[in-house]
Amino acid sequence: MKAKQATKGAETANSERRLEGGLWEQVVTFGLAVLIALCVRQFVIEPFRIPSGSMFPTLLIGDHLFVNKFIYGPKLPFSDIRLPGFRKPERGEVVVFTVAKRGRDTFPADREPHLPREEFVKRVIGLPGDEIDFRNGKYYVNGEVIEAEPLGEVFEDPKGMLLELSEISLGSHTFFTLDDPYNPGPMRTTDGEAISWPIRVEEGRYFMLGDNRDHSKDSRVWGTVRLAEIKGPAFIIYWSWNFNGGWLEVLNPVTWFRVDKRWDRLGDRVP
Repeated sequence: MKAKQATKGAETANSERRLEGGLWEQVVTFGLAVLIALCVRQFVIEPFRIPSGSMFPTLLIGDHLFVNKFIYGPKLPFSDIRLPGFRKPERGEVVVFTVAKRGRDTFPADREPHLPREEFVKRVIGLPGDEIDFRNGKYYVNGEVIEAEPLGEVFEDPKGMLLELSEISLGSHTFFTLDDPYNPGPMRTTDGEAISWPIRVEEGRYFMLGDNRDHSKDSRVWGTVRLAEIKGPAFIIYWSWNFNGGWLEVLNPVTWFRVDKRWDRLGDRVP
């Protein structure tokens, strides 16, 4: 009898050890998965959601895209140190970067380091050392005009405004831009003349524009962006729906049935 009890006791102890070992293995596996996910987000790919219409018609409110953080060289956490990358930002690329915010005002993040941060998405127009000018409704880079070919079509934004559609080829990128014939936009007078132009892009900095030219607050308003603040180029749309609410609404199953999905945009490259 004692032998049987001893055997059962040993089996129980072994079972408990196996259970503890199994739980510990699950905890370790989960911890490694979280660590890998955080490393991928920090150094390789990060998701980004489009919250505004400043990049119409290229990016729509509710588009979710991936940002390639590896190509320019990822930043080490809690520092401005950047690991070696494959290349620097190119003219015409759509990039995600960090700015400083105070209420409705925006500033280059490095020039107002004490302010809260926010992420923006715009298109790189000016590289370090470039001269950017605006004359007679056209943009010039180093004296050469950025030709915008009017398509004779209009884009209707969510507010019902009809914006004129044009096509631009810049570097290796071809994309669409919008102009509001009734609103001269940032840094322009009502007759289309420029205010405080031209400007020279400082070394190590980049000049950004939104594709929705007359409804985008960008480098024309708040200045240029350091390479250290640029996370990387946006390269693919992985989800898109006509929704711009908070996380509580996202977690509500009703939202998923109610909101229109843009299935045709899934997998689209960002031009």
